Amino acid sequence: MGLLIDGEWRDEPPAQGGSGEFVRAQSRFRERITCDGSSGYPAVPGRYHLFVARACPWCHRTMIMRVLKRLEGIVSISFAGPAMLDHGWSFPEPDPMTGARHVYELYQLADPLFSGRATVPVLWDRETNHIVSNESSEILRMLNREFDDLTHELTDYYPEALAQEIDEVNALIYGNVNNGVYRAGFATTQAAYEQAVRDVFGGLDWIEQRLQRQRYLAGELLTEADIRLFPTLVRFDAVYYGHFKCNLRRLSEYEALWGYTRDLYQTPGIAPTVAIEEYKAHYYGSHRALNPSGIIPLGPLLDFTSPHFRASPPQSENENNV
Repeated sequence: MGLLIDGEWRDEPPAQGGSGEFVRAQSRFRERITCDGSSGYPAVPGRYHLFVARACPWCHRTMIMRVLKRLEGIVSISFAGPAMLDHGWSFPEPDPMTGARHVYELYQLADPLFSGRATVPVLWDRETNHIVSNESSEILRMLNREFDDLTHELTDYYPEALAQEIDEVNALIYGNVNNGVYRAGFATTQAAYEQAVRDVFGGLDWIEQRLQRQRYLAGELLTEADIRLFPTLVRFDAVYYGHFKCNLRRLSEYEALWGYTRDLYQTPGIAPTVAIEEYKAHYYGSHRALNPSGIIPLGPLLDFTSPHFRASPPQSENENNV
């Protein structure tokens, strides 16, 4: 996977805790775009660019928000390929804007002495040739609200009235499910693996019960919490069940969760952000410590287009506004 140390690339494995548990690195670039420009990064069309990888679930959430908020003509986007090998995330062709062949070169441009993981997504400022943010949760909030004056797409996926509930749901799902599958997959001791898997399925069981009584995680409105969960769910049976050994149950064995996943997939704009074959190519092809042969499985066969039977009263335009 590799990382930068004082601006130089080193091919090193993921960090581990003392008991064999996977430890996720903290994001280092945490500046913000604001609608009024008070942060120094004004929300203007054409200035910002998202570097993402379709295979990455943290990128996927930003891709979904960009589409739902109709930002395709405001914030441009480009994609790293699915393989993450000796040089980390890499581009199929040199990036025409920066000349970078690998994502870590963006970090070198932003900070020649940077130390840390060269992760995606990267929210890039064309004007200063600098990284605004590499924290997906904060990019999500910027895309949700700061460009509204430009797009006039006023649907708010983090409404104030639901903010506390969304934050509480996000915290539980992140620790147990979003990051839980990685804690299981990259654990290096039996105890760390078993604890992570118990957390994953404890989280999924909790979500299943919640979705048995309401359409979305925060009630009858699609919110940021759903956008953050969906990338993990859509990858679960194709990757996490087998590759990360999260195999107590398939997602498709959960009635409410499986219907909910299909419901989100069928939400206008979301299906084109899904790339199952790239997910499998990335995980099975890149993690040679877990899959030394690099063989990519043909299955499973998944149908996200079948009826989900989770109908709610139709929403009028901008009904999500609070």
